[in-house]
Amino acid sequence: MGVSTTTHPDGVAEIVVTAPPVNALTVRSWYDLADAVLAAGRDPKVGAVVLRADGRGFNAGVDIKEMQAAEGHTALVGANRGCYAAFAAVYDCEVPVVAAVHGFCLGGGVGLAGSADVVVAAEDAYFGLPEVDRGALGAATHLARLVPQHLMRAMVYTCRNVTAEELHRHGSVLEVVPAARLRDAAMAVARDIAAKDRYVIRRAKESLNGIDPVDVKRSYRFEQGFTFELNLTGAGDRHRDAFVRGGRAAEEGR
Repeated sequence: MGVSTTTHPDGVAEIVVTAPPVNALTVRSWYDLADAVLAAGRDPKVGAVVLRADGRGFNAGVDIKEMQAAEGHTALVGANRGCYAAFAAVYDCEVPVVAAVHGFCLGGGVGLAGSADVVVAAEDAYFGLPEVDRGALGAATHLARLVPQHLMRAMVYTCRNVTAEELHRHGSVLEVVPAARLRDAAMAVARDIAAKDRYVIRRAKESLNGIDPVDVKRSYRFEQGFTFELNLTGAGDRHRDAFVRGGRAAEEGR
């Protein structure tokens, strides 16, 4: 359980997140992921990173149960800062990051995939922001890197999901492959990148970040301000409590 890194001889660093049951990350795990991605990028032997997850899906966002169990706003602030650190680490990683997405990619998962340089997805992958239903906001910044503006707005307002195939048609997912081939497909893309001149590919990443039309870190921080407002007014707690109660009821009904 946690975040592991394997650096392969071909120059690909493979970072794997394992946080059962649904890869909803604790505050500590978000920071661990940020540290792992930044460390891989700083390694001169690395030319590309593959970010993937074990289990039922890529990422289900923050661990809401941890947030609701904590006194005060410590866990809430920690989750917001941890997500910010992880998304920024993927975006700022000195080498290109290939996200290998399977199953659900929700909330913070969209933040990770939307911060990545390349997305490869399994046929069963789907993407969404359930934030409005959780009394929160955030990662629309990163969703806007995956879907057109009006679809992004519809997804935020309605909490609807989109499939990997839909994103492939929009051009934001490079390949859609059977789940059994996902790791191999992502590693193949990363190996192609890592085979390039390491100095040149690092400058390419830096230059592309420099010409982005939106400052993703500043934009995401702006969104987070509204999440804090929702918590100050009580809306956040109300919706998170309902989510946790619903999960417990489902467990008791099994």
